[in-house]
Amino acid sequence: MGSAAQVTDRPDEATLNAIRVTVDRLRAAVEQVIVGKRAVIDRLLVAILAEGHVLIEDVPGIGKTKLARSLSLALGGTFHRIQFTPDLLPSDVSGSLVFDQRSATFTFHPGPVFANVVLADEINRAGPRTQSALLEAMEERQVTVERQTYPLPRPFLVVATQNPVELEGTFPLPEAQLDRFFLSTAVGYPEREDEREMLRRFRAQDPLTEVQAVTTPEEMAAMIGTVRQVYIGAAVEDYVLDIVRLTRSHDEIELGASPRAALALARAAQATAAMNGRGFVIPDDVRAMALPVLAHRIIPAARVELQGRTKEAILSDLIAQVPVPVEEESDA
Repeated sequence: MGSAAQVTDRPDEATLNAIRVTVDRLRAAVEQVIVGKRAVIDRLLVAILAEGHVLIEDVPGIGKTKLARSLSLALGGTFHRIQFTPDLLPSDVSGSLVFDQRSATFTFHPGPVFANVVLADEINRAGPRTQSALLEAMEERQVTVERQTYPLPRPFLVVATQNPVELEGTFPLPEAQLDRFFLSTAVGYPEREDEREMLRRFRAQDPLTEVQAVTTPEEMAAMIGTVRQVYIGAAVEDYVLDIVRLTRSHDEIELGASPRAALALARAAQATAAMNGRGFVIPDDVRAMALPVLAHRIIPAARVELQGRTKEAILSDLIAQVPVPVEEESDA
């Protein structure tokens, strides 16, 4: 599709304002439970608007489950939590056929992956076959059992967690499977006053019980379609490509980002623009999402890891090397 067609297909101002208002209400609803983590909440909102999935690598007890559950409540959708363990089977995730003696037929019983928001807790504790069952559902947005296909609900967001400290007896996700996650993030410990506020909120009752739905899955599905129409000019396309391609030739990176990463970065930028009420992407949208979209997709060179350089530090320096385009007014 050419530039002129893309400009014509841009979302109208009223639709974009509706998305911005809905996002503000979703954020406020989640912040009734999660204190001081707006950036993390916004990343989950970007992922769901771009139809991606999130990997959270962080220590236990910092609110990952409450974050996912409060988002599902605010969406008015369904929520399932899957505790990944070494004995978990693929059918425990996707579902299975169960024989009904009365009708003498097999009936499909959906697994916990059939929900709008799925928390895959400690995904690296399950075996590769079970991990693959979830990742296939994430990619295809459907489950196939005995040659019968069952579509997953929409929107569909998987929030998978990994504990980066406790690695004994785990099955780390290989690079090809990490690449299937739209973005990665960490929640992190709260600031002192945020933690004080959390103590007060949870002292009398669980604030999760007070979270009300502010939208519906059907409305979210319509917003997802709108996000895909957000315009990306040629200069911003070049900016995305310059960043991604530089990861493949950078002397501190052994394995750079894939073409899937370039597409993810573009879609994340579209979602960021829409969340801010804009029908076009600016370079700041790309810069804001570059680290969470790319960090888990690169492998630093061995000598760099020995020096203690993090992926985020490498990418920050890399992004600073890429000239920021100036969009012409006709493209904006």
